[in-house]
Amino acid sequence: MEKKRNVFLLVDGPAIVHRAYHAMPPFTTSKGIPTGAIHGFFAMFLKLIQQLKPAYIVVAFDRAKPTFRKQLYVGYQAQRPKMESDLSSQYEAIIDILHKAKIQEVGVDGYEADDVIGTLSEAANKQGIFTYIVTGDRDMLQLVDQDTFVLMPVKGISEVKLLDNADVKEKYSVDPSQFVDLKALTGDPSDNYPGVPGVGPKTASNLIADYGTVDNIYKHLDDIAVKNKALAQKLIDGAEAATLGKKLAAIVTDVPFVCNLKDCKTQKIDIGAFKNALEEFEFKTLPKRVDEVFVKKEETKKQNQMKLL
Repeated sequence: MEKKRNVFLLVDGPAIVHRAYHAMPPFTTSKGIPTGAIHGFFAMFLKLIQQLKPAYIVVAFDRAKPTFRKQLYVGYQAQRPKMESDLSSQYEAIIDILHKAKIQEVGVDGYEADDVIGTLSEAANKQGIFTYIVTGDRDMLQLVDQDTFVLMPVKGISEVKLLDNADVKEKYSVDPSQFVDLKALTGDPSDNYPGVPGVGPKTASNLIADYGTVDNIYKHLDDIAVKNKALAQKLIDGAEAATLGKKLAAIVTDVPFVCNLKDCKTQKIDIGAFKNALEEFEFKTLPKRVDEVFVKKEETKKQNQMKLL
């Protein structure tokens, strides 16, 4: 009988906090402190823990220092507006609650949360652990494989859709490992890099189906020119953009940081401190949900152990 494999829940902090901020009403405490994003984030967080029953949890966040992508391309994410003050304060509050509850929050200077998640996911998979990545960022789809799945919110933060290899292939006509190549050719408006001008998703996916990768596409420009001279010229003109796009899109899976898997255990969460931290923001239902998710889980475990005696 095959041993049941543990689950590692990896949460893309910036993406989910931002999603919660825009999905939730503008709740405040009696003193006017905004709490909508905090409530939404932890409501979703607790629901996922209850459903997935992960053995390990990490919430990854960006750090303030510029990333290596900014150094590669000064225009990277340059069009994004400054974070609203209401969101900024809640962003910090969520990180503080995670720290108080002893839930692992990880960020590394020079890298994005995506890279931290990519590195942890790959390390966990090598140890036979399934990883579930919670994010609203399509870039994460490149990490999907037989051991890694992406959970994307589809209705605010109340529902998520699980995406596996087949889902990515069906939606984008490329394998998850080729998603980087797709973005290199088409660009990404949300991250503000252009891709190859005149090459859209359908043309890009057809090229990838024929040649596999961006590198191989450029090795076969003569073949492409025979079939479509105008397309070959577009690729030639956009070669620099394609090369840059692939570097920007690729998630780093070997970020240099230390994160001991033992410290990420769900069992390490301080339930009392977690509840107290939520109560500081005058939440009534969330502390009760913590009990439902963690305390009842422990009671059920003890009852099962008693039955074996």
